[in-house]
Amino acid sequence: MSGGIPLRKRLLVRLLIASVLIALCSVAATAWLAVETTTRALREEQGQDLADDMAILARLSGYAATHPDWKGVEPTVRALAARTGRRIALTTTDRTPIADSAPHGSPLPPSAAATIDPLHTDTYTQRGAQLGGLDPRAVGPFLLPAAERSGLDLLARKRQSCFRSHGLDTTIRRTPSGRPFLTDTDTDTDATGRPAATPIECADGRLNAPTPTERKALDALARQARTCLGREGLDPDIPLFGLFDPTDKSLGSRVIVAKYARSGELAASKKAQDCADSARRAQLDPYVAPVAELFLGGGDRTEPRFVMSSANKAKIVGAAGLVLAVTVAVTAVVATRLVRPLRALTEAARQPPELHVRVPVTTRDETGLLAVAFNALTERRERLEAQRKAMVSDIAHELRSPLTNIRGWLEVARDGLVDPDPALLASLHDEALVLQRIIDDLQDLAAADAGTLRLHREPLRARDLLDQVAAAHRVAAGTAGVALRTRADGEPWLDADPVRMRQALGNLVSNALRHTPADGTVTVAARLDGDEAVLEVTDTGCGIDPADLPHVFDRFWRAEKSRSRRTGGSGLGLAIVRHLAAAHGGTVTAVSEPGNGSVFSLRLPAAPPPPESRVTSPSGRSK
Repeated sequence: MSGGIPLRKRLLVRLLIASVLIALCSVAATAWLAVETTTRALREEQGQDLADDMAILARLSGYAATHPDWKGVEPTVRALAARTGRRIALTTTDRTPIADSAPHGSPLPPSAAATIDPLHTDTYTQRGAQLGGLDPRAVGPFLLPAAERSGLDLLARKRQSCFRSHGLDTTIRRTPSGRPFLTDTDTDTDATGRPAATPIECADGRLNAPTPTERKALDALARQARTCLGREGLDPDIPLFGLFDPTDKSLGSRVIVAKYARSGELAASKKAQDCADSARRAQLDPYVAPVAELFLGGGDRTEPRFVMSSANKAKIVGAAGLVLAVTVAVTAVVATRLVRPLRALTEAARQPPELHVRVPVTTRDETGLLAVAFNALTERRERLEAQRKAMVSDIAHELRSPLTNIRGWLEVARDGLVDPDPALLASLHDEALVLQRIIDDLQDLAAADAGTLRLHREPLRARDLLDQVAAAHRVAAGTAGVALRTRADGEPWLDADPVRMRQALGNLVSNALRHTPADGTVTVAARLDGDEAVLEVTDTGCGIDPADLPHVFDRFWRAEKSRSRRTGGSGLGLAIVRHLAAAHGGTVTAVSEPGNGSVFSLRLPAAPPPPESRVTSPSGRSK
């Protein structure tokens, strides 16, 4: 086989070439990356540490701005330490520990990296300057509750829809307090209704009006500022609501100084600003965490510069050569062992299907497993082919007999040899019923094989199922001279399709009646076995030979090949029972001894009885 394949396309050669290239690339890349990454790491370490420090400070400052204390900060500190690889410690101003990612008792760095105070911060340089050193995330009593936020969201969406109808595309954003406001999507400018370009129909002022929570907070802010304003000789009468700006991150502080800034009184404006800042800090103080010191460790390393010497270069070249040699040798051995069974598999796969060639298993790796799977598939294909031929033959035989009878009687009647009397019509009707039964059974099996067998489950009492099946077969049992009995131990319930369960149990009862002689007995029983309901059909018939017992649920199988279809059934009933049991999550088994009858057991998951099935006795107890 390998003689017809070009050398460059053989799997062994391609594996060797690929392995050598991979080894060369990996060794060269490893050496280059070792030098480059080390040098780059030294250059970037300081910058990365600084970025990590700023991220840690910003995260902890945000925690302080949104929490009244530091009680729950420990998980945040440990998460930040795990992400950045830094030691993070928080202490009070007198160095009392608050949270530390290092083990308890570890000494602190000599100096704090930063002081966390949301009321005096420069973390956000530009915004901090605008807000008088206040962290913009510290909103305190201005934090909107969910109900007010929902109402403002509805107003924001209505205003956005109004803007859209006038050709303005806007985006809804939020202030730290949770208040929504609109910004122009293209220019990121305020679109709350104040710009001159805003349509007058959209500027109803409802979105800009302070909510009850904001009014309460503004009143409290004004009360705290008025004392300071009066002490500085300024007018303490502050028109808070008329100058309220919903997008102002200072949350009312700017309102206090607005009229002084407009009048050009710079000194008064400065004093008003100081009063406003003082009032805001006093207002926010109960809502933010106390001042804390932040200590960072592991960021002061200063490794020496990495320099590759001639000796180091020689070591790298030698190691690269050794790795290359080992890679080639190992790849050659592995590829040879790998190609050998693959060749055998390819040869076997090229053979015609009827030959059913098997491949010898020579390895225990993935290729060996593939050979085992190929052999199993070959054996399964052989069995399926035999089953297919047998099934086609059986189906043809099953259909030929009734069709031959019907055709023969119709030809005789057509030639006028017999009259189409009721007896003839009844015989033809019986043959048609045999055909219909075979076709129905085949249709049920096809649906089960395709997974399209539909079940309409409902609570089903086993005792009722037994009574219905026994009533349906009482006449046939009487005709055969067989006693048909039912027995239920307890009250087993099923969650099953009543029609399909009657079909399955009926097939078992019909099979038992056909194989039980006159004066015999067929017993249909139900009982509970743990969490399973067991339905048993026991007969006193001739029994089944042990060699035939494994095949009783095969399609078109009969213990007595000479039995006719009219007396022996279609040979599909027990196969249908097995599929119906599997569809309900159960199993069916058969136990028999020649001359002592047979027991067919249908095991299904038991179900609790429905509440309406419980009957209360006169004594008050549930039955």
